[in-house]
Amino acid sequence: MKYKKLATSLILPQLAGVLGSLFTAPAIDGWYAGLVKPGFNPPGWLFGPVWITLYLLMGISVYLIWSARGKNNKSVVNIFWLHLIFNAAWSVIFFGLHLTGWAFLDLVVIWLFIIVLIIKFWPVSRWASALLIPYLLWVSFAGVLNYFIWYLN
Repeated sequence: MKYKKLATSLILPQLAGVLGSLFTAPAIDGWYAGLVKPGFNPPGWLFGPVWITLYLLMGISVYLIWSARGKNNKSVVNIFWLHLIFNAAWSVIFFGLHLTGWAFLDLVVIWLFIIVLIIKFWPVSRWASALLIPYLLWVSFAGVLNYFIWYLN
């Protein structure tokens, strides 16, 4: 086992979540509470556990690719890290800057990154690819939710 790669793979996605929470938490009771939201908006307590789980799955996924034997996967791992920047930026754009339309566009970019990662991970590790499917589903839902919040406000 490659412990440094494992630690990096598990910690960096969680740090992206922590960074996002720095912008999210202060806005929840103020700005976000005042927004008109669609009826399918989930309860606030659900987001934290979902994202922690998704970041864990992402970390395992990228570790499987990064540590695959006999494969030079540096470029696809770098795509993953680049995508993580867009992931962390969403909270800054949505909750920090209150730019719901730009946040929606960021989610579209994240969604496209996830599709690319699933496709590129598949030949190296089907497990790594499959671990990203819950993330794709959640980001799809989040994109619809973000769109309606933008539209309604």
